[in-house]
Amino acid sequence: MSQATRILMALVVGLGGGIALAAVQPAAVEGTIAIAQPIGTAWLHALQMTIVPLVVSLLITGVAATAAAAQAGRLAGRAIALYIGLLFCSALAAAILTPLFLEIVPLPRESAAALRAAMIGAETIPTVPPLGQFFADVIPGNVVKAAAENSFLSLIIFALIFAFAMTRIAGELRVLLTQFFTAIRDTMLVVIEWVLWIGPVGVFALALVVGARAGSGAFGALIHYIATVVAVGLTVSLAAYPLAVFGGRTRLGAYARAALPSQAVAVSTQSSLASLPAMVEGATDLGVPVATSGVTLPLAVAIFRATGPAMNFAVAIYIAVWFEVPLSPATLAVGTIVATLTSLGSVSLPGTVSYVSAIAPVAATIGAPVAPLGLLVAVETIPDIMRTLGNVMMDLATTLTLSRRTRAAPGEDLVGHSSVSVSTTPEALNSPNASRT
Repeated sequence: MSQATRILMALVVGLGGGIALAAVQPAAVEGTIAIAQPIGTAWLHALQMTIVPLVVSLLITGVAATAAAAQAGRLAGRAIALYIGLLFCSALAAAILTPLFLEIVPLPRESAAALRAAMIGAETIPTVPPLGQFFADVIPGNVVKAAAENSFLSLIIFALIFAFAMTRIAGELRVLLTQFFTAIRDTMLVVIEWVLWIGPVGVFALALVVGARAGSGAFGALIHYIATVVAVGLTVSLAAYPLAVFGGRTRLGAYARAALPSQAVAVSTQSSLASLPAMVEGATDLGVPVATSGVTLPLAVAIFRATGPAMNFAVAIYIAVWFEVPLSPATLAVGTIVATLTSLGSVSLPGTVSYVSAIAPVAATIGAPVAPLGLLVAVETIPDIMRTLGNVMMDLATTLTLSRRTRAAPGEDLVGHSSVSVSTTPEALNSPNASRT
């Protein structure tokens, strides 16, 4: 049984057990909560303690990898510029669409109130300072203090400045620093694997408390959450079709047919890497030289997740609305930037890990509590399918856009022109990256 399945089952059993306990033995609810709540809180703290070092190390290593890829050639540089622009548009789409969807189909008021009362660790909502003070605090006066206070925007700014400064120092020193932060990143990933391994226990404790306090409305609220986030991801994913048509100058039907095999692999495996061979074949059918797709598609799989900023920001906005946190246009604008930046560092992580590390900074920036992520990560399986599907669609569409001047007629044999090989061996597809979306 996969880790995500175990956590999801713990959520369902915990919610059902809490609801049944409140219905059958209401006198035992408080005693049960007194035992379960500390367990869930301890697991949440274990999850949260990894966020600051992981976010900083991911940003620094992510920028270093992106800078190295951009120096590989003009095609790679153009690809990275396109990817960053699309990541920003993805986050901007969430800033517009999520409040709109929640206005059209709002979370039931009774369920929202019950869940707010039941959620462990979300009693204190972080306050967003006035706009002037907010911008004054963007540059951290004390990095250690910013880390201690979870001032993620300040940490992100510092990490970006540090990462770009690394590109200006001697090569051997740059390699040394990159290896240092890579070691921190990989160590924190091991810690998170341990925390997620006991995730069913923590999620069960959290869900038991929520079920006992919120009742059956918790199930409806989680379904509403999944539908909202998936709707945002679906909208961003569908943008791949006009991008392929207008940006890649490809007929809609041809792109749709070429994308179908990689879409099928994406849905069944939840892995962009596993979809890579099908994407290369689809690009070749559309006339893209393998010399081009052999560069852009592996690069996209490595550093580009089109649905990431949109769906991550949608989660943060959903939590903010859920806990009645006011969202001004300025707050949404800052959240858009943070969602874009955090996506640069989290693209190569497993779904459950990137969920926390990419969303927590965005949520904290817009004033939403981070604690609900410990419960919502349990239902990430369905949104994760949407994430992978949209990523694969956008990977192929961006490759068409980048290759529109070099494409041959569809069906022409282009393998002989290739100067880049793509590893699609079973060993590559069964590597640790194969489960990453």
